[in-house]
Amino acid sequence: MKIGVLALQGAVKEHLKMIENAGAEAIVIKTSDQCDEIDGIIIPGGESTTIGRLMKLYGFIEKLNEFSKQRKPIFGTCAGMILLAKEVVGKSENHLGLMDMKVARNAFGRQRESFEANLPIKGLESPLRAVFIRAPLIEEVGSGVEVLSEYNGKIVAARQGHLLAASFHPELTDDFRLHSYFINMVKQFSLVK
Repeated sequence: MKIGVLALQGAVKEHLKMIENAGAEAIVIKTSDQCDEIDGIIIPGGESTTIGRLMKLYGFIEKLNEFSKQRKPIFGTCAGMILLAKEVVGKSENHLGLMDMKVARNAFGRQRESFEANLPIKGLESPLRAVFIRAPLIEEVGSGVEVLSEYNGKIVAARQGHLLAASFHPELTDDFRLHSYFINMVKQFSLVK
């Protein structure tokens, strides 16, 4: 399995390391054409408006919509989750608009309100240590979206078929189980084709 990490901004090398620890080949994605070479992609955290602008500039919006139509898995973490959302609170338009959810940016507060928590996640046997940095949250999900985890009653991880989203940064710990979960999704969807 070849898993790409969109390298426009954010914790790219940390995601690459987690993918390799989970047993897949990790590829830095800097041009939209490189999407043709991979089986799944991670959109890392960073600043969603900046990443969205760069995605538009470098042709990633069209390419990732095409990627999704082929049912190739996409995993958005933190800002990446905002980019996947169909609706963003306070914004008149979305970025990719692929996942049927409404998200709120910086819902847990500013940088100084960043925190870590042990989260139970559907599909994982024991809680995962999650790092929340200026984290968004999922306010609502559509009927086809499965909630995977909540923190204090707020949705922080969800899945819709081949799309996976997390409010937090799973790449900032040593626990690569969520990356393994994503790689298993990629394997499942590559068998369907």
